[in-house]
Amino acid sequence: MAIIMVRNLFNRSLEATDLSRSLLQHFHDHYLDWMHACGGKGRCTTCKLRVLEGQENLSPLTEAEERYAEQGALLPGERLSCQVRIQGDVVVAVPEEGKLAHMKYSE
Repeated sequence: MAIIMVRNLFNRSLEATDLSRSLLQHFHDHYLDWMHACGGKGRCTTCKLRVLEGQENLSPLTEAEERYAEQGALLPGERLSCQVRIQGDVVVAVPEEGKLAHMKYSE
């Protein structure tokens, strides 16, 4: 089990029990809306998140993430929620460009 805290969603904490699932899947499991235009297939960067703590508890970059990093579309400290899996507790944030109009953010 691991805890995912979303800092700019009022420190909302989600319990992740199946660590084989992506962060995007965990968000959906907890009914948390998260932008994802390509359906979670790693073909865009709309599901991007900022990692604030726990980088060491994340899976290595996938091929899709490496490609976007090389293009400058994924900066250091950013990951694609559809691609990354957790192995321990993490603290993340929704980047400005990923914020949804119908949600309230705390930052």
